[in-house]
Amino acid sequence: MTRHGKNCTAGAVYTYHEKKKDTAASGYGTQSVRLGKDAIKDFDCCCLSLQPCRDPVVTKDGYLYEKEAILQYILHQKTEIAKKMKAYEKQKQALKSEGQLESKSEERERAEKFKQRENNIVSKPINPFTSDSCSIMCGSSSSTSSDTGASSSSSALPSFWIPSLTPEAKPTLLKKPSKTVLCPMSGCPLKMSDLISVRFTPLDSSLDRVALLTRQDRYVCAVTKDTLGNSVPCAVLKPSGVVVTMECVEKLIQKDMIDPVTGDKLKEKDIIPLQRGGTGFAGSGVDLKAKEARPVMQA
Repeated sequence: MTRHGKNCTAGAVYTYHEKKKDTAASGYGTQSVRLGKDAIKDFDCCCLSLQPCRDPVVTKDGYLYEKEAILQYILHQKTEIAKKMKAYEKQKQALKSEGQLESKSEERERAEKFKQRENNIVSKPINPFTSDSCSIMCGSSSSTSSDTGASSSSSALPSFWIPSLTPEAKPTLLKKPSKTVLCPMSGCPLKMSDLISVRFTPLDSSLDRVALLTRQDRYVCAVTKDTLGNSVPCAVLKPSGVVVTMECVEKLIQKDMIDPVTGDKLKEKDIIPLQRGGTGFAGSGVDLKAKEARPVMQA
């Protein structure tokens, strides 16, 4: 390929590079962007507000939240669920009343048809040469013609060009909403009782919160005093809420399964691996690509 091969417009072949460039310019096709370090949150930041936590809590899946933010989220979700449930109950009552009205109208139509049949029955023999018989015959023919006209009008198609009479204008039926509040990150059921308070050990206890947040290295392991960061896997111990490194868990805590701060006996579920952000490097084990699915342009 020559030096200007990618920008050549006189070629007879639609190249892959041209298709890729046209796809990006047209807004079609899935777009993927590699995330840098600035686009990834720190390990001690809330998953909702993306700011360093004042009163951090963690879920059973290891996602860190600001206590105020996650409680507001749970209350908002419960309010939305109550609204959806109210709309669903209203729709249920409306469908029930419509069903009762339809059953009553069917019974009424059945009774009217029976009355018409009974009125059309003639007990006396008809003399075709009298005027009364002619009137009866004319009346019966007119009634039958009116019945056929009504049936034909009822079976006529609606005015499909009117938006309110189109099939798409039918109201969509609401499904019964779930009463379970889900975690915004993992999608698992979330309760207020599942939130565990977290206690970070500051690197320098003499610094206030504002001065601590301006530093790159803010917290250390509660046992080994190793600096914590996105590149260091760490875990939360449920009884005490302290944060320790996974290396400390594997080499020290898992031997006797005792909390080093409170002395309580630990179980496997009491050691919660903390979900941390990426480091900007592929070796951190975090997906560093953001994708946006859009319609595909076929050429």
